[in-house]
Amino acid sequence: MLIDRAIVEVRSGSGGNGAISFLQEKNMPKGGPDGGNGGKGGSVFLVARKNVNTLLAYRHSRVLEAANGGKGDKKMRSGKNAEDVISEVPVGTLVYEEESKTLLADLSKDGQVVCVAKGGRGGRGNAAFKTSRLRIPRVAENGHPGEKKRLILELKLVADAGLIGFPSVGKSTFLNVVSKANVATADYPFTTLVPNLGVVTLPGGYDQFVLADMPGLIEGAHEGKGLGITFLRHIERCRVLVHMVSMSGEKDPYEAYLSINEELKDYGAELEKRPQIVVATKMDAEGAEERKKEFDEKLGFASYPLASLIGQGVNDLIKKIYELVQNTPEFPLYVEGKEEESPSYRVYDASKELKEPPFVISRPSDHLFVITGKEVLAKYALMNLSDDQGVARLISYLNRLGVNEALEKKGIREGDTVRLADFEFTYSK
Repeated sequence: MLIDRAIVEVRSGSGGNGAISFLQEKNMPKGGPDGGNGGKGGSVFLVARKNVNTLLAYRHSRVLEAANGGKGDKKMRSGKNAEDVISEVPVGTLVYEEESKTLLADLSKDGQVVCVAKGGRGGRGNAAFKTSRLRIPRVAENGHPGEKKRLILELKLVADAGLIGFPSVGKSTFLNVVSKANVATADYPFTTLVPNLGVVTLPGGYDQFVLADMPGLIEGAHEGKGLGITFLRHIERCRVLVHMVSMSGEKDPYEAYLSINEELKDYGAELEKRPQIVVATKMDAEGAEERKKEFDEKLGFASYPLASLIGQGVNDLIKKIYELVQNTPEFPLYVEGKEEESPSYRVYDASKELKEPPFVISRPSDHLFVITGKEVLAKYALMNLSDDQGVARLISYLNRLGVNEALEKKGIREGDTVRLADFEFTYSK
């Protein structure tokens, strides 16, 4: 089963806490601090593998979670680094951050790796805080927290050429004839429900290219009608589009040709600018020659005649596709270093945005003041408050940040309570 879109939650591990310890040995009465650093938390990586062809493993909002780093220990022993989590996805997977819709990676090559959640650094033990002025530090650092985010995984098949057109124009039949795809075919619309890939080998047995059979498009596909919008994104990686138009007489060929091109244009990824080979299919139908002649006159050029079941025009067409594929560069979904030109990127201009303050003070009641803010909370998370020195270090940091002055402007009085995350203290001048 082809699952081409999934949402997954990733959680990297937090770093281990640093240790507070002092060397106590018989022959070293003044050994000093020997608390080791905490270990690094595990990171979460995604790696593209060509032998994986679906996102089925992530269908049910799977959680990828790495372990936390080990705590530091005495005698300068560092905590154990946690193992990283490496998960495989198909080649052609795009990774977006769900909240901001930012494109994090385009895994378009086999073996390509991206870190989607970085593990936290281990906290420093008290030995790291020893200075000439602080000979007996009773303070250590907590491990840096890991990351937690939800990602959208979106698979866009990697094919050199894609077959497009209305349902039942002969796309699947042609793919079966030129490859070993074994796609289901029948005389009714929407026989193809998922994209299918086939490897086409040219006469001679050496040159090959990958051909994709896309589910049939209908008018309004870009708005969600039919099956088209679900699979239009798979066409984005194709260097060449093979536009198949039936000459069976069920639809006006030229109107069908214009309608499909309009859907490509309305999709918004400049698909209409891709090189196209226009193919007149079902040439073994009665009256097909006359319809093709009229169709070509309206096109202004000759379309390729094809009758897949009897082998008419098959070899000439695959040679033309291969030739055009070789002479057409790849169309990257974004250009490295030019992310602002890609609609998949959300670009920020720091000069146009106000810098977030390091802290904000609110007053939910007369005698309670709450300190919040991304910077101050991140710093607080690293502080070990199990000792008076740790608490003093926190108060010193808040004073340097200007919290004391801000509290006075808010009207704080002696005896009022100040809260920072889960830590509370009584204000005193």
